[in-house]
Amino acid sequence: MSRFFALLRNAARLRCPACREGRIFEGLIRKRTCCEACGSPFEREPGYYVGAIYLNYGATVGISIAGFFALDAWLAASLRTQLLLWGAFCIVFPFFFYRFSCSLWLNADHFISGRPDA
Repeated sequence: MSRFFALLRNAARLRCPACREGRIFEGLIRKRTCCEACGSPFEREPGYYVGAIYLNYGATVGISIAGFFALDAWLAASLRTQLLLWGAFCIVFPFFFYRFSCSLWLNADHFISGRPDA
């Protein structure tokens, strides 16, 4: 279980899953092709990060649906207010969570499959 929490911590720090030192991103959205510290490749094959898109989508939908029902139960917010709030959330949140979903996908793959050949 401690390896799993280490994976989550490393993914939140946006670090290489192999050495936990190199950064995955150069800027806000530009991913490095390999780790600057250990040389481990970050893009294993074309279309590798499609799974990260699913993670991003799932997190966005899960949070917005749970939030909708929570606000409806606790605050009895109007439907219009809810739609405006959660519509804006569904537009903004995926941009914020993009880096973390890519990092989580890469770290989870490393957790399951191990380090690929550099």
